[in-house]
Amino acid sequence: MTDLWDIVAAERGALADDLADLSEKEWRTRSLCTQWTVEQVLAHMTATANLTPLSFLGSFAGAGFNFNTFANRQINKHRGSDPAETLAAFRSVQHSTKAPPGPRESWLGEAIVHSEDIRRPLGIRHEYPVEALRQVADFYKSSNALIGTKSRIAGLSLNATDIDWGHGEGGQEVAGPMMPLLMAMTGRSSACDQLEGPGVEQLRAAGGGPVG
Repeated sequence: MTDLWDIVAAERGALADDLADLSEKEWRTRSLCTQWTVEQVLAHMTATANLTPLSFLGSFAGAGFNFNTFANRQINKHRGSDPAETLAAFRSVQHSTKAPPGPRESWLGEAIVHSEDIRRPLGIRHEYPVEALRQVADFYKSSNALIGTKSRIAGLSLNATDIDWGHGEGGQEVAGPMMPLLMAMTGRSSACDQLEGPGVEQLRAAGGGPVG
């Protein structure tokens, strides 16, 4: 597989290109991270690409170890005076390999899932690298860090219908294309509309809403 950071950079660049001609109204569209607009999610992604383990810990402590307070402060720090400035700031970190503490796969997941948080409400379609989707899904299925995917999908049998990927045996099946399956795994309940099987409503109910 191509180096993980090369894929992250490519996905950041593709997202920036997709957003180049948005209207003011589109920038204010509510993202799938429902507490944030499209512009705010982009600023969140810029913030992540500017953090190191040390700066993350210092900022998180300064926010009283409250993730929402920390994340919103970071958004305000990296959001521009207008959407064009916010987009320019995001472009400037396209090739950054900085990240908070955590497995590298989590930052590939951030680049892909947050890109979809932005694209889906805007009706923008994008094809993600199959191996990247598989790697991110394999990471999330075994992790409860921050977004609780491992617990959310417990007891379910997940099967992608467009790539070779599956997880869980004997549970109620949830099947569908890999991208909406990944989004539902990470708490984006609206993606369940593109899935089918007896376990869909259990997955939808376990959504809980995405966090950062």
